[in-house]
Amino acid sequence: MTDKTMAPEDVVARLRSGMTLGIGGWGARRKPMALVRALLRSDVTDLTVISYGGPDVGLLAAAGKIRRLVTAFVTLDSVPLEPHFRAARQQGAFALRELDEAMFMWGLHAAANRLPFLPVRAGLGSDVMRVNPELRTVTSPYEDGETFVAAPALRMDAALVHVNRADRLGNGQYLGPDPYFDDLFCAAADTAYVSCERVVDDFGATAPQTLLIKRHAVTGVVATPHGAHFTSCVPDYDRDEAFLKLYAATPWPEFAARFLHGDEKDYQSAVQTWHEEKR
Repeated sequence: MTDKTMAPEDVVARLRSGMTLGIGGWGARRKPMALVRALLRSDVTDLTVISYGGPDVGLLAAAGKIRRLVTAFVTLDSVPLEPHFRAARQQGAFALRELDEAMFMWGLHAAANRLPFLPVRAGLGSDVMRVNPELRTVTSPYEDGETFVAAPALRMDAALVHVNRADRLGNGQYLGPDPYFDDLFCAAADTAYVSCERVVDDFGATAPQTLLIKRHAVTGVVATPHGAHFTSCVPDYDRDEAFLKLYAATPWPEFAARFLHGDEKDYQSAVQTWHEEKR
């Protein structure tokens, strides 16, 4: 068996400019933020990012790392539209393919199964087809003759996801209410890196369905306690709503100078200091 544990910097060292990068989680929920912050400290740029977007997209967009974004939304949940994403998009900083949520999901399924597309009804009769003229339809070869959208496979060079627990072999466990398709992101990518709150030797007497990610789909495992901050990682911690509001309201240069000037330890320390100053 292979020990796949590594540091965030080891993950980023395997990424290259121009790659297609998938990021798991959902909005401001269980995002691999420590890995995203490590990516911000690198020279990697010109990325195609595939994500049910949240602050991961906002940070990368503000830092000028994105060339093209494929998403169903970019939100902070309590702030409906991610402000740094919005600012970068309004400046025309990157290209955007905005898909229906179901089209996005079936694009992940197609990529995970190494299919070029999967037929879906989602998107028919909507502006999704108008704003994405490259999308195609297919006709059922059976008697029904129904027309479907051919949801294109969302293949990735690499995927980043965050879970509650993982072992050294690459098996990942979520303990919260929703898997957020992280297993599909890993299966749809050529390489996948799983950050976690804690690396464990075994998962004990646990419900099998919580063992979301299987080791065969995982390239590396990274222990990043509080590594989803400021997004939630239930039940380990909820979203840091106060810090989220600070992030949303602070100009990017000011936020980056205060919180992103060093490594992950520096970030966590700066966040703690900010909270202490508020008391």
